[in-house]
Amino acid sequence: MPVEYSPYLFMVVIVVGALAFALTPLGLAWLWAKRFSPRKPGPGKNAIYECGLESKGDAWVQFKAEYYLYAIMFLIFDVEAVFLLPFAVAFGGLPVGAFIAMMVFLLLLVEGLVWAWQKGVLTWK
Repeated sequence: MPVEYSPYLFMVVIVVGALAFALTPLGLAWLWAKRFSPRKPGPGKNAIYECGLESKGDAWVQFKAEYYLYAIMFLIFDVEAVFLLPFAVAFGGLPVGAFIAMMVFLLLLVEGLVWAWQKGVLTWK
């Protein structure tokens, strides 16, 4: 009596192969580091060191939220330029639906810009 072919068996084999493909180099690197890297801990190696100077004070510095909002606004309009460039290059061969979709996209971005401007996000203090 033949065993029936299961389509899930193929998926299991692919998943196991993918995991082995990803985890084998990590395991080999871990074993290599355990075997060949020297273990010499001490106060000099465990000290915090940055830019050739010893650290003074706490490394945790709280930044103002305005910096993050300004950066997010920059990213949004940077991505806008990435989407507008291909549209501008292929403008002559696009249907009317593509033009309407791009105008909706621009309308949403302009609405976000007006909102940010009204909230004072773009004012550098």
